[in-house]
Amino acid sequence: MVFVNENFGESKLAERFGVTRYPAVFVGEVLVARPRDFGFFAAGETSGRYTPWRDPANHEKFTRDLARMIDLALAGRMEDLRLERGGDDEGATGDTSPATLPDLALVDLAGAPLTRADLAGRVVVVEFWATWCPPCRSTLGWLGTLAARHGDDLAVVALAVESDEAQVRSAAAGPPVRWAVATPEAALAFGDIVAVPTLFIFDRGGRQVFVSYGAPPDLHTRAGAVIDSLLEGTDR
Repeated sequence: MVFVNENFGESKLAERFGVTRYPAVFVGEVLVARPRDFGFFAAGETSGRYTPWRDPANHEKFTRDLARMIDLALAGRMEDLRLERGGDDEGATGDTSPATLPDLALVDLAGAPLTRADLAGRVVVVEFWATWCPPCRSTLGWLGTLAARHGDDLAVVALAVESDEAQVRSAAAGPPVRWAVATPEAALAFGDIVAVPTLFIFDRGGRQVFVSYGAPPDLHTRAGAVIDSLLEGTDR
């Protein structure tokens, strides 16, 4: 048995199964756990096999399940392993992110409604973040600079997950973006939010044109290029 830790962007196995985000766990070529099984940031979500992930009992359940899966693989019982995990999962974990900007139906920290209609006609960046996530602060600071530069042409929405509201309000004293605490419904509307930061970009028509999970080193460069291309022709 060999442990392999791969970059999803370079993993042929992940590509074959349509895995576009982490965490995903394979034993051999069987997908035994996928992002939605963990439901990290979807508070109140109970459909995942190991949700809520913060519950130590679910950590123990995952450890037991994984050990059993490995035992089956070592015994050469790969068909039993596939059957236990629901058969052929190829293509079952494709991108669940929204094709268009969901209707947020939130109230921001200033007490103002935050809906899709409030953002209409602008390029929209939505970042899911947490107060305990250092890369999130860096990205939000960068996005705040862009928001200040582009004015009404660019809307940046920062949706906090797994964070104390008082700490969110403290952070909101920084970059000039729309701040709100994400409801479970808002998180689920954006698909499997299993990493912070998770960043979405939508064009002026509300169509999704970019999504990034986590904080890869080139996130600001890639996202910045997308934002610039969408804002071409507007005054800066």
